Amino acid sequence: MTPNKGKRLDNLAQNPKAGQLAIPAKRLLASWQRSEEYGVSPEEVDPMWAGSAETDSLFFQCGQEVLTGLYSTLENEPLSLMLTDAEGLLLNRLSGDTSLLRALDKVHLAPGFAFSERDAGTNGMGLALADRTPTLVRAEEHYSASLRTYTCAAVPVFDPVSGLLEGSVNITTWSRSSPQLLLALAESAAGNTSALMLARSQGRKEKAGPKGGVFRIQRGKLEPAAGTVRRMSSAWTNALDQATHALAAGRVVAAVGEQGTGRATLLAQAMRQVHPGSRILSAAVPAPGDVEAWLSLWTPELAKPATAVIVENVDLLPAWAAQELHSQAVRAVRSLPVSHSGNAPMFAWAVTAARLDDIPLPLAGMVDTVVSTPALRERGDDILHLARYAARQTRLREIDFTTAAEKALMAHGWPENIDELFTVIHAAAAQTETIDISHLPSYLLGGRRLQLSRIESVERDEIVRCLSTPGATVSGAATELGISRATIYRRIARLGITIPR
Repeated sequence: MTPNKGKRLDNLAQNPKAGQLAIPAKRLLASWQRSEEYGVSPEEVDPMWAGSAETDSLFFQCGQEVLTGLYSTLENEPLSLMLTDAEGLLLNRLSGDTSLLRALDKVHLAPGFAFSERDAGTNGMGLALADRTPTLVRAEEHYSASLRTYTCAAVPVFDPVSGLLEGSVNITTWSRSSPQLLLALAESAAGNTSALMLARSQGRKEKAGPKGGVFRIQRGKLEPAAGTVRRMSSAWTNALDQATHALAAGRVVAAVGEQGTGRATLLAQAMRQVHPGSRILSAAVPAPGDVEAWLSLWTPELAKPATAVIVENVDLLPAWAAQELHSQAVRAVRSLPVSHSGNAPMFAWAVTAARLDDIPLPLAGMVDTVVSTPALRERGDDILHLARYAARQTRLREIDFTTAAEKALMAHGWPENIDELFTVIHAAAAQTETIDISHLPSYLLGGRRLQLSRIESVERDEIVRCLSTPGATVSGAATELGISRATIYRRIARLGITIPR
């Protein structure tokens, strides 16, 4: 670290209110520290040129439409409206102020250049993407001196259906301009973009944001725990063995894979085998605005002996929180007493994420072993075992399944994995002692990858309802619906409906 860099960071830490900071000092200081670690120049930005950006995504199309409408009312204002992708790559730029555009060109704040923290240091869009929350970076808060001519407001945009980070909406202006409305404008544009994406998602439902939580894992439960479902597929048991061996060797494990595949369950089962007498705490990451309280709730437990920790969905952590969690974990390991045998203290630590590359630094550097958790559609042998377990959870006794229901469950793709299966089975088991296709949701009997409009979904549900009635025939269903036999066959084919018999 050069003396000047160190002095700037020290001043920032000692005087966090300097310059009337618009963001918490902890976040800003963490961002500056990351910028220094990335090797960003404190004098002049030199962002990477990535070439022409992809403009065929739903996010870009909706965001471009929203910003174009906003630009039509602000074209005479000294503002630049921009979209970035999830990596900070600028996708577009709208401004009617030619002097502002010339100035932005000089610092490469133009389409095709990447402005993540790694590329350009602390800036509005980079910090908004890193911390996954609306961010206003005033002139003096930029890490690089060449950006201190500007004030930037940026808001991340998440896919309303998948929940994935798609990119950000950014509004940049001169530093002398009043920034009070910038963040409100950016938040409005981001919200409108997300709403437009949902409206064009062909009837798919909006996904709820992460709620977080902290709980102690008890024995005898499945989600996530010590495994009462023992007849599991080889794909699952192989992943479990890999995690168990890694934890036994004292390694930090990351279970990666799709949401709802049982990543935390896998880690908890492995921890219980390796450390049968330990406490296992599972901490699920909440929405960015709740992270600070969430951290304060459970991180003191890290320093307690015989404690194992699973952090779920660590890829959703804001960058500043990942730094804080890493620091606390390191301090906790150092504070634990050495065992009587002279060995290092027991401290089992594991995380879950969609991909290793999505785990924020420096937590990613702690991971020694990566275990892939297969999706439910890749573990067909597990579907009926888990369905019977979920039904038993609901009624506290064994529940029967008809052959038709079993075939329908096996044929479905389960895009939301075990979470989706449990939701379906809990609802069905609450209705009956024997689950048949009439107790399953209509979409299970439709095409696996077919996206339907709302009207088509209603049409499919009505056809499935008629065909699921015991003793029903296609001709009878057509009569009940008031359409011809030929018409119902065409709609069954078009809607991808299959009725297991």
